[in-house]
Amino acid sequence: MLIEEKLLDSVTSRAKTSDRLRMNYNLHDSLDAKAQRLLNALEPGTELPIHRHQHTAETYIVLRGAIKVLFYNDERMLTNEFMINPLEGRYGIHIPAGQWHTLEVLESGTVIFEVKDGPYVPLQPEDIILL
Repeated sequence: MLIEEKLLDSVTSRAKTSDRLRMNYNLHDSLDAKAQRLLNALEPGTELPIHRHQHTAETYIVLRGAIKVLFYNDERMLTNEFMINPLEGRYGIHIPAGQWHTLEVLESGTVIFEVKDGPYVPLQPEDIILL
């Protein structure tokens, strides 16, 4: 499969009409796959809770657009933020397992390539911080 502008535009179009203002395009064969690889089209205003993945690291590569990734500690305090924009030479971020994080979408049409270990496990209440 070729990952090209036509595919990114298609996933972005679906994200813009989604109630969540985001849309996944899975590249893995099943939710049980050992590697979860996906395109994630994100629009400004999408809400991602502060969360962690206790058993897997996660990597984001921005294919187009821009995001701000925010890291938090166990006391719910912001500890770091990273602006990811390939046009400014900042292409992605690797998030260690157990790191509390979220992201903000800075540009319409943003698409990231996301990778984490599988199988897919929905976030549990103890892995979400509500502010």
